[in-house]
Amino acid sequence: MDQEHMHTLSDSGIRVAVVVVLATLAVFLVAETISIGRGLTTPTRAPADTITVTGTGTVALPPDIAYLTFTVQNRAADVAAAQDATTKQANAAIAYVKQQGIADKDVTTLSYNITPQYKTAMCPIGVYCPVSNEVAGYQVSESVRVTVRDLSKVSLLLSGLGRQNVQNVSGPEFGLADPNEGTDAARAKAIDNAKAEAQTLAVQLGVGLGRIVSFNENTAPYRVYSTMGMGGSEAAAAPQPELPAGQNTYTANVSITYAIQ
Repeated sequence: MDQEHMHTLSDSGIRVAVVVVLATLAVFLVAETISIGRGLTTPTRAPADTITVTGTGTVALPPDIAYLTFTVQNRAADVAAAQDATTKQANAAIAYVKQQGIADKDVTTLSYNITPQYKTAMCPIGVYCPVSNEVAGYQVSESVRVTVRDLSKVSLLLSGLGRQNVQNVSGPEFGLADPNEGTDAARAKAIDNAKAEAQTLAVQLGVGLGRIVSFNENTAPYRVYSTMGMGGSEAAAAPQPELPAGQNTYTANVSITYAIQ
């Protein structure tokens, strides 16, 4: 084999070796790139550590408003006569209420009903029941709610309504003019209690408190209010009753979750 041919074979071998080296390097780089890419797209992250605390808040607030309800009803052989009697009586009662300083906006008609009355007889079970579809007359009733913002007038109104010969008086129902006042105060106290518990727990665990992750008010605030009822004109016409208003109790429960550091 001549020298020129040997030189050609030597160059060819070198080229093959270089190609093999480059191919191997390319495969290595591709594999490394894929490995790095996987590391960027699927990082492993530990879940955040948290603690959850609960708090209960209860507040008792004196009422600043009361609600009274009275009903006037009359029966007559025809509708017009029953309406006239009820209207006269209800208007007199409403006029009396307004004379005590109750604003027009605080006197609300709850219902006005005209009900046919049928002939009845004593049934075997001892109560009256209809014996036919024949109408014996009509009953007309009107129910009115009174909002009392001056609690010193509640007793006077109840006694005075009795003297107006209204058939039914109920109340007072004591409450707060702002329905959110009690629930807001109870919630704020519950949150303060939960925060204090979180601080104590963090010290005991030797950790720091981070941001609030979640908040839940897991029970609706509960309200207890004072009520009493009166029925019939004879009871209402008695001397003005003592009506202790007491206090309204509101309770709220919350839970707070903190990230810990």
